[in-house]
Amino acid sequence: MSTQYAPRVQAPTEERNPRTTEIDLVPTLDLLRLLNAEDRTVPEAVAAVLPALAQVVDEAAARLGAGGRMHYFGAGTSGRLAVLDAAELIPTFGLDPGLVVAHHAGGQAALEQAVENREDDPDEGAAAAAQVTRADLVVGLTASGRTPYVGGALRAARAAGAFTVLVSSNPRAELAALADIHLAADTGPEAVAGSTRLKAGTAQKLILNALSTALMVLLGRTYSNLMVEMSASNAKLRGRLLTILAEASGEPTEVCAAALAAADGEVKTALVAILADVPAEAARAALAATAGRVRPAIETAHRPSPATTHRAASDPAPAPATTAAGPDADPAGAAAACAGR
Repeated sequence: MSTQYAPRVQAPTEERNPRTTEIDLVPTLDLLRLLNAEDRTVPEAVAAVLPALAQVVDEAAARLGAGGRMHYFGAGTSGRLAVLDAAELIPTFGLDPGLVVAHHAGGQAALEQAVENREDDPDEGAAAAAQVTRADLVVGLTASGRTPYVGGALRAARAAGAFTVLVSSNPRAELAALADIHLAADTGPEAVAGSTRLKAGTAQKLILNALSTALMVLLGRTYSNLMVEMSASNAKLRGRLLTILAEASGEPTEVCAAALAAADGEVKTALVAILADVPAEAARAALAATAGRVRPAIETAHRPSPATTHRAASDPAPAPATTAAGPDADPAGAAAACAGR
């Protein structure tokens, strides 16, 4: 049986790394130090693409805010990282399933066992992208920048009018022409030539983590740096909800527990109720009016204090000032005017 071999892939990740040529000769600790030294270069490669990544985050926020979705397409390590990122958004940020969707070459079976030949099929990628619409944002992940499955998906997504993004570790990626934005984190040769589960995979995970986390922040699914949309599916997470609410509000645990109960376990509703000093129903309505964003909901729901209400109803309005503020203004008169406001 004859086998046809494709031409060599032209990508930095496929080149031989001169710093690790003796990786099989050195003691274990030195081997690990070599791997760690290579890993330390990855954050710098990712930092170089942050301005372009910011554009992707803003575009994704606009599209999801208008009812669109975000799709990931990848094969092998890239596809598995995409599945991981999309899956974790649901419990961490309470995201509805189906808003961020990961498509992996070879399907579910390829998650547990490598089915490498499926990445060579552009038609499979195009078929997986059949559900993409012009309202969506599509992210293709391929370390080499040439994976046919990803190319098929990007081509179909572009034809549908979607916004397309390529994440690779190849500044000269073949598929860059199919992307509106190319995030090329140039991680260079791998410690083991061609093993893109190493630096290139780490770069992809950092980019996906940054993209999806920043997106969740822009969509109002955090308050400060706290997860206020987290799903509490077990005892540990229910305890974490109380901790989050106590941290955010500064109130004792018993107050937070009562607020959570009144809010039917909705952390954001309980938080707005506490900080704005309103009932849960008013807090929930304020959140609905502000697209679920806590800070503007607090302002919207804030109820004037009884002292303020009483003063507004019974105190006469202060007399208008007759002296212009300036160098010659009467300090005592100015102080009296301030006290009256």
